[in-house]
Amino acid sequence: MPFLCLKGLSVAELEEYVKSIGEPRYRARQIFTWMYGRNVDTFEAMTNLSKDLRLRLTEGVSLSALELLTSQKSAKDQSEKFVFKLQDGLAIESVLMFEDNRATICVSTQVGCAIDCKFCATGMMGLKRNLSDGEIIDQFLTVQRLKGRKITNVVMMGMGEPFHNYDNLMKACALLTDGDGPNLANKHIVVSTSGLIPRIYQFADEKRKYRLAISLNATTDEVRTRLMPLNKRWPIRELLKAAKYYTEKLGEPVTFEYVLLQGVNDTLADADRLKKMLDRILCKVNLIPYNPTVAAYQRTSEKRILAFYERLSDMRAPVMIRWSKGDDIDAGCGQLATNV
Repeated sequence: MPFLCLKGLSVAELEEYVKSIGEPRYRARQIFTWMYGRNVDTFEAMTNLSKDLRLRLTEGVSLSALELLTSQKSAKDQSEKFVFKLQDGLAIESVLMFEDNRATICVSTQVGCAIDCKFCATGMMGLKRNLSDGEIIDQFLTVQRLKGRKITNVVMMGMGEPFHNYDNLMKACALLTDGDGPNLANKHIVVSTSGLIPRIYQFADEKRKYRLAISLNATTDEVRTRLMPLNKRWPIRELLKAAKYYTEKLGEPVTFEYVLLQGVNDTLADADRLKKMLDRILCKVNLIPYNPTVAAYQRTSEKRILAFYERLSDMRAPVMIRWSKGDDIDAGCGQLATNV
């Protein structure tokens, strides 16, 4: 039977735990700071705890939710992919990326995904299960400890649909931004969704300060439904309405992600529709050249990518082409999947 893992517990939850083993309440804050702020991986390193307590913790509970199976570094851009084994034997992937003075980790929130986007490797896995809050934050903590450098940004864009695991996701984000923990700024965390409209409204109503990204990927319902079956339930018009609600509620822009697929959604007519659709929404647009994963889809040619980009040049919203990092090691957008 696996040990209880403390990773993912809040101060209040740690207070309940230390009380259950006969320790004073202040021990919870000490353990919290060692786990999340100092990022130690053994109880022995928690030097302001008594030797007896450190021994009891070592024998009774665990500090790690993950076990590193493999890592692989891109020869192209020094991105690195990590494969982690979970306590039940399933596996997930995380990716560390570098740009200028930023180190960004792409974090998974589920094992697999139920959304079934037709161009995505994770979607082909189906959904195995949600990750716990501890399994989500431990990707950040473990990679930061392994690399010995501060991770400045987190994107919840790895395996899974984050809003399908909303409660654990929000708990992990709260831990990441805690002043006694990693102490990330809210704006340095991006939560991506394929378009779960009820959760977008909830995210806005709760005034979550993390940044929001929405995978749009089409300008007509016919194409988007073909690519992303959830569009049949929540079509583009309703998705844009929810996005606008979010921007008006928080006064923050939403980022629309648009994966360019050859002969599917990459025409100048698509660009014109996209420009019109987003005209009255406070937003940014990321154009993402497809990372070939599923045989039925191919990356748009560079010439067409640039033509699409130029067509959007007079948009009020900022537009950028975001070339995926780590695509040579299957660590790019839409490429994450495990066989374990």
